[in-house]
Amino acid sequence: MPRTALIAGNWKMNGLAGDLGFFGEVARAAADSPADILVCPPATLLALAAKTCSGTAISVGGQDCHARESGAHTGDISAVMLRDAGADYVILGHSERRADHGESDAIVRSKAEAALAAGLIPIICVGETQAERESGQAETVVARQLAGSLPENPQKMELVIAYEPVWAIGTGLTASEADVAEIHAAIRKRLPEPLTTRILYGGSVKPANAESLLSLADVDGALVGGASLKASDFTSIIGAVGR
Repeated sequence: MPRTALIAGNWKMNGLAGDLGFFGEVARAAADSPADILVCPPATLLALAAKTCSGTAISVGGQDCHARESGAHTGDISAVMLRDAGADYVILGHSERRADHGESDAIVRSKAEAALAAGLIPIICVGETQAERESGQAETVVARQLAGSLPENPQKMELVIAYEPVWAIGTGLTASEADVAEIHAAIRKRLPEPLTTRILYGGSVKPANAESLLSLADVDGALVGGASLKASDFTSIIGAVGR
C-alpha cells in the first residue's frame, strides 16, 4: 500500500498564544491535502493548539519527551503528559537535542519506547554533520544512529524517521537530490518495516524546493523548521505534495 505523506512543522522555541491564528490559515490547505499535516509547537502552546485544531485535519505533537512517565525531573515533560495535552506525535533525537543536551542514541531509544507506550507516534531524527559528510561517513553515521535509536522490537509499531543533515538545518543549505535519495534508500533498507515506515526529509525545506524534494523516491514527506512558522510558506509546502 502507498505510504501517506506527512508534512510536519517544528516550531522549535518559537510561538506565543497570539500566533494560534496560524492554524486557521492552514486548516483549508490541510483539509484539501492528500498528506497528513502535523505541527509541533512549543509545550506551552500544545494544549491550546490541540483545542484550536479540533475538528480540522491538523494534528499536533511535542518536540521532546522524558523517558519516564513521571517523577522528580524538574522542567521535563513525559510522553503521557503530551498525550494528555492532545499530542499525537513527538519529535525525538533532533540534532539540536543531541548537540545541546548531549542526547545519545540510547536516550533517544528510551524516549521512543516511552512515546509508543503512551500512544504517541515518535518521529526519530538522524543525520550527519558537515565534517562527517565530507569525510565520506554520512551513511555510516546515519546507520549507527538508526540502529541505536530505534526501540526494541519495533515491528508493527508505527513510527516515523526524519533524515536531517545537521549542516542543512537552519542554514539555507539543502542536500542535493542525489544525496537525499541515497540516504533515504539506505535508511529504507535498514528499517524493520520498510514498506510502511515513513521517512521524512528535513533541512531548510521551503516552498522553492519542496516539490522537487517530495518527488524523490523514499521521501515520504518533510520535517519543516523555519518555513513552518509562516502560514503562507507552510501552506505552499503542503500544496507541493503530489504536484
